[in-house]
Amino acid sequence: MTRHFEEDVLNEVADRTAANPLMMQRRNGMVEHPFGTLKRRMDGGRFLVRGIQKVKAEMALAVTAYNLTRAINIPGTKQLCKALAI
Repeated sequence: MTRHFEEDVLNEVADRTAANPLMMQRRNGMVEHPFGTLKRRMDGGRFLVRGIQKVKAEMALAVTAYNLTRAINIPGTKQLCKALAI
């Protein structure tokens, strides 16, 4: 018989999720959308480089591009330019 190394933690998370199903609905609404958008933009979530440092850099660029897009789209370009011209 074998056990997963972190089985206690996995069981605790499963219990918390079962006790509060609204938590997962809220998480899906807030967190999953950005990851889905990044995955779609990155051609299915595949990295173009190999190696942990290069992958971290590629992910940082992808997240920065996503955040810039959000910063432009939410307030609009006019409001963003106005805010940047302090």
